[in-house]
Amino acid sequence: MAQAEIGIIGGSGLYSMPGFTNVHEVQVETPFGAPSDVFVLGELEGRKVAFLARHGRGHRILPSELNFRANIYAFKKLGVERLLSLSAVGSLKEEHKPTDFVIPDQFIDRTFNRVATFFGEGIVGHVAFGDPVCATVASAAKEACAAVGVVGKLGGTYVCMEGPQFSTRAESNLYRSWGADVIGMTNLQEAKLAREAEICYSTVAMVTDYDCWRAGHDAVTIEEIVRVLHQNAENAAKVVKAAVARLPLERTCPCATAAQFAILTAKEAIPAAAREKLGLLFGKYLV
Repeated sequence: MAQAEIGIIGGSGLYSMPGFTNVHEVQVETPFGAPSDVFVLGELEGRKVAFLARHGRGHRILPSELNFRANIYAFKKLGVERLLSLSAVGSLKEEHKPTDFVIPDQFIDRTFNRVATFFGEGIVGHVAFGDPVCATVASAAKEACAAVGVVGKLGGTYVCMEGPQFSTRAESNLYRSWGADVIGMTNLQEAKLAREAEICYSTVAMVTDYDCWRAGHDAVTIEEIVRVLHQNAENAAKVVKAAVARLPLERTCPCATAAQFAILTAKEAIPAAAREKLGLLFGKYLV
C-alpha cells in the first residue's frame, strides 16, 4: 500500500512543511544511494503527502551534489504519483519581481556535471519531453497562488545552470536574449527523472532577486536573497496546502504512461541486474 500519493520537494528556505498531521519520518533506501534526507510523511488537506528537503535539513548539499535519481526513485517507492517542487530562482525579466512565484512550463539545460536518467547499464530508453511539466499539477499550483493571495504566473522558461556560483552579467544577458524567465540550479533533472518514473511533476519557482542583469540593481548578495527566502517560504507553505487540496484524485494525463513505449532494448538483451535495479520503474514493461 502506498505511503504517500503526493510529494513535495522543499528548496532553499523551505526545510519543513507546516500543517502536516499524523507526522512521521522514514528513511528510504534506493539502488542509487541515499536521498537528500529522511522523508517526512503526513496528511495535508486529507491527502497522504511526503516531504523532502532537497538540500537536506540545514542546507548541506550543493546543487551539483544532489542525488536526483535517489530522490525521485524514493518518491516512486513511497507510492507518490504527483510531485510539486519548490525552488529559489533569479528573475530574468522585469515583470517577475522578488517574492513573485513563476510556474514554468519549459526548461533550458545549462548543466554539465549531472546524471539525469534512470536508463543505462544495459537498458536504452527515451521519453518524450517536449512538454516537461504536468499541466494538471501546474494548474493546481497557479490556482493555489490565486487562492492565498500570492502572485503566481503560469508559464515561462527556467534556465537550469550548474552553479554554485551565480551568473556572470554576460551570461545573464544571454539568457534574457533567449526569452528565458527565471534561472535556478535544480529543477530540470527532477523533471526529467520524474517523467521517466511516470510521476506528474511541476515546479513553483520562487523569485528572490533579479540576477545581475538589471541596470541599477546591485550585484546579488546572499543577505538580500536570504531575507526574501524567508518571506517566500511562508508563502510557499500556504501555496502547497492550497495546491494539494486542488489536485484531483485520478490521473488522466499522459505522465502516467510516459515510459510505456520508451524502452528500445530488446527484452531478452536486458541484463538481469538492470531488470532488478529498475523493476520498480519499468518492470511492467519488461514482462
